[in-house]
Amino acid sequence: MNFPIDIKAVVIDLDGTLLNTAPDLALAAELMMGELGMPCPSPEVIKTYIGNGVPRLVKRVLTGDMDAEPDAELFAKALPLYRKHYGEHVADRSRPFPGVVEGLQAFRKMGLHIAVITNKAEQFTVPLLKTTGLFDYFELILSGDTLPKRKPDPLPLQHACKVFGVQPAELLLIGDSLNDTQAARAAGCPVFCVPYGYNRGRPVAELDLDAVVPTLVEAAKMVVKA
Repeated sequence: MNFPIDIKAVVIDLDGTLLNTAPDLALAAELMMGELGMPCPSPEVIKTYIGNGVPRLVKRVLTGDMDAEPDAELFAKALPLYRKHYGEHVADRSRPFPGVVEGLQAFRKMGLHIAVITNKAEQFTVPLLKTTGLFDYFELILSGDTLPKRKPDPLPLQHACKVFGVQPAELLLIGDSLNDTQAARAAGCPVFCVPYGYNRGRPVAELDLDAVVPTLVEAAKMVVKA
């Protein structure tokens, strides 16, 4: 791929790309496990569990495994506890990563369409964006429960293309994980990844992507409006 690339829209992942949400996600897990009378994984371990939505995060915390299924009765008790605690602490310590605000300002100055695509439920996404001051940068916010399917399915990206009236090749996804690169490739969109996010503890350079960008500011330097 030759840079800069021509695009008309940029869509950005939330957890691990725009915002460092791990501290609040870990706190909710600690409070949930405390109520259940169970030991909680460390915040560092919980960080590797982020990226597939709250239900899968809760399952990973309960089992200590990325893919295992916990006891159904235990999970049914744990999930509402987690949602309650996370809702109460959704933005206590979550903050934009360095370069995020400046990068969003650069994309806006170019006249690009800007959206958020996240697997986080809307009940957490909207207050999180509002509390951290990012909400007004986005024309479109697609949460994990907005559409019938979520990343790594291409549907959210395809939906954004329709809303903005652009072709997949004209829509750039910036994310931090395998979910993002798989969704982009399935939709036919270019994809950049930041190295500081939540990719199950693995380097993003191992993924099928077009560029690793240290910040959103650097990403903005690698695109022009088509």
